Amino acid sequence: MSQAPQSVSVIRMYAPRTHIYVREAKGWYANWRWVCVWLTQLVFYGLPWLSWNGRQAVLFDLAARKFYLFGIVLWPQDLIYLAVLLIIAAFSLFLFTAIAGRVWCGFSCPQTVYTEIFMWFERKIEGERSARIRLDRQPWNLEKIARKAAKHGTWIAFALWTGFTFVGYFTPIQALGAATTTLSLGPWESFWVLFYGLATYGNAGWLREQVCRYMCPYARFQSAMFDADSLIVSYDRQRGEPRMAQAKGQASGSCIDCSLCVQVCPTGIDIRNGLQYDCIGCAACVDACDSVMDKIGAPRGLIRFTTDNALRHKLAASEIAQRVLRPRVLIYSTLLLLVIVAFWTALLNRNPLKMDVIRDRGTMAREVEDGMIENVYRLQVMNTDEQPHRYRLSVSGIEGISLATPGEIAMRGTESRAIPVTIRIPHGKGQAGANTIRLTLEATGDTGQRVQEKAMFFVPR
Repeated sequence: MSQAPQSVSVIRMYAPRTHIYVREAKGWYANWRWVCVWLTQLVFYGLPWLSWNGRQAVLFDLAARKFYLFGIVLWPQDLIYLAVLLIIAAFSLFLFTAIAGRVWCGFSCPQTVYTEIFMWFERKIEGERSARIRLDRQPWNLEKIARKAAKHGTWIAFALWTGFTFVGYFTPIQALGAATTTLSLGPWESFWVLFYGLATYGNAGWLREQVCRYMCPYARFQSAMFDADSLIVSYDRQRGEPRMAQAKGQASGSCIDCSLCVQVCPTGIDIRNGLQYDCIGCAACVDACDSVMDKIGAPRGLIRFTTDNALRHKLAASEIAQRVLRPRVLIYSTLLLLVIVAFWTALLNRNPLKMDVIRDRGTMAREVEDGMIENVYRLQVMNTDEQPHRYRLSVSGIEGISLATPGEIAMRGTESRAIPVTIRIPHGKGQAGANTIRLTLEATGDTGQRVQEKAMFFVPR
């Protein structure tokens, strides 16, 4: 008895990429998306060229270990402020996601912004969606080579400009520009301009939706921040189904199955299949669907920003607004406000004068003239202010203790300097062994800058 042949199914762990030809969306959300593009890029490309107190306003000078943010100068010891900024960004992301889903991804994420710019170049050079499809399907000829070369040449030029601007945040951009025009750019600057330019060209020109689908971790854990009252791009199934093309007869649903919502989607999904992790919340499908509803004389909002509860219970806009202030949102808002207040309070009250005391281990405690006991220290003094200051150093903690070196210290703006200090006490004062002393450094005048550090003074046994 022969057995019937068994069928074998093949499960592919990786599906080859299907090129997405994105149709241009026009409407209210598309306009706001371009507003975000202009605002973010004006800040990114313009900020390095601003001057402040005769220097670049925003500069992360890694070689000098100084971060300039307008009137604030941060040092490696101030990296706690960077950590707090990251916490503020995280809580802001949680709050925005809980209220309105992935609005950051759809409107302000660098990947979205640069993809939008690159697609604009593509449309201007190769044409709209149908023209791009025809161009890719036709055999290689002079027109196709010219259009492809012009597109990629424009992409590469824009990407290099982006890389140049990025490096301009770490190397003074005017000096960077002069070195670029004279072909004397340093090896590290050249590497990072090319690296960041290549990353921009690859992510925005080639990978596009693959970054959002497979590389961005936000898409994977976004559902943990959603709830039934989070605003998300949704398809009103009760109103739209069953979908049917009007040419085939009367349609009982509002959706005419034109597929424009799919054609304008930058990640190529069909929002009518429900919320998917691929959806970046750009609302291009909302603009496309609203334009179709206008043409067929149906009310807008078949695809819209709404909530699961609003769709299920047919809530009005006022009822959706009432559900915004729910426990999750209030907790995120409170935490974000507390962190911002603490951050600004600490930043505004930051003491620009810093001092570390290090005992000179190469010089032992010793007895000098008149029986005085002498210890040598090294003070690492930092004036993080951009203005020069004069400081007065004093010491206390043991009867008769005094400075054997000058107590006046002059520091330039944003200067860090090691200063040798010799301290003496009279014979017979202090206990044998280690004694705690205090060194106080304060600015002359009415600046109020003052810092005090403890040190150990050793008396020979």
